[in-house]
Amino acid sequence: MTILPPFVLRALERFHAARPWDHNAHYHPWILRQLPRRYGRAVDVGCGSGDLVRLLAGRSTSSVLGVDSDPAIVHRARELTSPTLPVTFAAADAMTGFSDGQDGSYDVITCVAVVHHLPYADALALFRRQLAPGGTLVVVGLARAESPVDHLLGGLAIPANLLMAWVKNRGRPASRPVSMTARTRAAEMGFGEVVREARRVLPGCRVRRRLFWRYTLVWRQPKQS
Repeated sequence: MTILPPFVLRALERFHAARPWDHNAHYHPWILRQLPRRYGRAVDVGCGSGDLVRLLAGRSTSSVLGVDSDPAIVHRARELTSPTLPVTFAAADAMTGFSDGQDGSYDVITCVAVVHHLPYADALALFRRQLAPGGTLVVVGLARAESPVDHLLGGLAIPANLLMAWVKNRGRPASRPVSMTARTRAAEMGFGEVVREARRVLPGCRVRRRLFWRYTLVWRQPKQS
C-alpha cells in the first residue's frame, strides 16, 4: 500500500471501522466465473465463515469442504449453513486438513487471502497434487508492495476503497460493529516472487495484479490423455 501520513491512515481506519466491507467477498463472483458451470468435489482452503463454500455448493454435483484453522469461525460457518447443502466444515491445518490420502481428489480448489500464511511453494504443490485432471485452482492472494506498479495500484485503491465502503453501506455507518476472529499477517513475498514461484510449481498459471491489495492466480490441471 502507498505510504500515507499517520493522520490520514487513522482517518481511513475510522471511516472503515464505521463502514466495513469485505475485500475478499468482493472477488467471489469473479472466482465463480473462472469455474465450470458444474463440477464434482470442491474445497475452499481457509474458508472463514463459509460464504464462498456456500456459493460453491450451488454448482457442485458432489460435495464441498471448507477448511479453516480457527475452530470458532468454523463453528460459525456451520451455524450459517443450511443442513440441506452438500457441505462439511473442518477445523484443521490448511496443509493437512483436506487431504484424504488420495491425490487428485478435487475438481475445484479455492484459496482466498490465506496462502500468504502458508509455505507458498509447498502449498501450491499440495494444491496441484490434490487437483483432479482437468480441475481448476483459483487463488486470491496478498503480496508485499515493492515496485512502482504496486504502489500505484495501492494509491488507486484508496479512493476506490472509500467509494466501495460508502456504496455498500449506503453512506451510513454500520448498525453494529463487525468482529474479526481470523488471524491476519502481512504478506512477506513481493508480487515478482509470487509469480516466479507460481510459474515454477504450476506451469502455465495465470497471475494478475488486482485492486484492493490483491492478486489472482488461476491454474487448470492438464487432462489425462
